[in-house]
Amino acid sequence: QIELVESGGGLVQAGGSLRLSCAAAGRIFSSVAIGWFRQAPGKEREIVCGINRRGGLYYSESAKGRFAISRDNAEQTVYLQMNSLKPEDTAVYYCAAETDGAIYDTAQRYDYWGKGTQVTVGS
Repeated sequence: QIELVESGGGLVQAGGSLRLSCAAAGRIFSSVAIGWFRQAPGKEREIVCGINRRGGLYYSESAKGRFAISRDNAEQTVYLQMNSLKPEDTAVYYCAAETDGAIYDTAQRYDYWGKGTQVTVGS
């Protein structure tokens, strides 16, 4: 069992930055992969980026060059630094844990989810 809590969302103007946090409690955090997903109204949940148990990274095309994911195993926290935000980045952002330790780009592969944090980017 692992519990995830996202924080750091909010309202920001286009071109601004936000740093999201995903705090974990429960099983050995260092053994899981963490993915950040987002879901905009009327759209399917999509992966933004992920970090596996060895620190390997994955970014979606929309995140490359603008977003950066990192993890602090001692703090059991994963961070998502988002820069150069655009209105199309507006969504609820979720972190999810994959207990095999690998990154997958489909939400169905993830075992545990946080409740999400709203990110709104004004134009």
